[in-house]
Amino acid sequence: MVRHSRITLRHLLAACSLLLPAAAFAASPDSSNAAKPNARDEPTPLVIAHRGASGYVPEHTLASYALAILQGADYIEPDLVMTRDGQLVARHDNELGLTTDVADHPEFADRKRTQEVDGVSLTGWFSEDFTLAELKTLRAIERIPDIRPGNARMDGSLEIPTLQEIIDLVKTMQLSERRRIGLYIETKHSTHFQQLGLAMERPLVRTLHRNGYAGRNAPVYVQSFEVDNLKTLSRLTQLRLVQLFGGGQPYDQQVRGSDLTYAKMATADGLKAIARYAAGVGPEKSYIIPRDANGNLGEPTDFVPNAHAAGLKVHPYTFRAENTFLPTNLRNGDEPSERGDIEADIRAYLDAGIDGLFIDQPDIAVKVRAQAE
Repeated sequence: MVRHSRITLRHLLAACSLLLPAAAFAASPDSSNAAKPNARDEPTPLVIAHRGASGYVPEHTLASYALAILQGADYIEPDLVMTRDGQLVARHDNELGLTTDVADHPEFADRKRTQEVDGVSLTGWFSEDFTLAELKTLRAIERIPDIRPGNARMDGSLEIPTLQEIIDLVKTMQLSERRRIGLYIETKHSTHFQQLGLAMERPLVRTLHRNGYAGRNAPVYVQSFEVDNLKTLSRLTQLRLVQLFGGGQPYDQQVRGSDLTYAKMATADGLKAIARYAAGVGPEKSYIIPRDANGNLGEPTDFVPNAHAAGLKVHPYTFRAENTFLPTNLRNGDEPSERGDIEADIRAYLDAGIDGLFIDQPDIAVKVRAQAE
């Protein structure tokens, strides 16, 4: 079994390397027939591969995205940060120590520093201190190796991809899979990068439009935990935007001295205000079904019906199969890395009326969706 899994991984990585040269044709706007169908034709609920198939392969790598597509995901989710030379690359955070082998590169030892990011003091290596060429010398590592030791076996084998490389992969695999595959992009730390003179909104829109992604029917969503950058994007493009919900207050609103909080945004009136600039909302799961005092799923809130009344799609995050992420009553034993009853978790949210979901194991959501049809 171990030998077979290693062969499969080698085949997957080889496939990724072979797909990219063919993308020169696929990446041209005129060749992307899959970008033309109307957004109303999308499956329901959408299966959004969270950082790719990150439950199986280290996140934000071409292998992770490719596996998610092969598992049937409708959209893959690249989180984007900026390099020192203004390039868009896929990392969950601009701090690189958790997801790359940068600490093993003595030539970059002097880049380690402490700075404030979104109001939090962080120590590490930051994407804005590296050129794209330098980042390409790094390799991805698993973010949570204790929970996903199988993923950690791939440490050191996968590069950090650029947005353009991800687009090329998607357009190539659309040809081989013969179906539409979408991009669900998150802009990370937008105020932080704006303050550094590395604002990502215009470069992002230019890249997407250049690749034929334009208009509300294009297979693209752009999401953010901040507010002002989404409003800026709404003036630059007609691509669909999604307001993410976390805890406390959006960082850009803190900087502005605003009293706008996620709790206020989650009210019926707050959701109506969001609908003026966004097509959907991405709440943390507890906004829809909170857990009770014992850690079990409680009763659904009015978030979904209020969002639908405002004309917004609802795509909650994040569904994960391992016990450590599941409600208490859906866990399988006491081992944090053991898989629990994620299928029941997904079904509860489908019953609550969601329109899509972010998941680390997209094959599971595809299977649950098929069973519900």
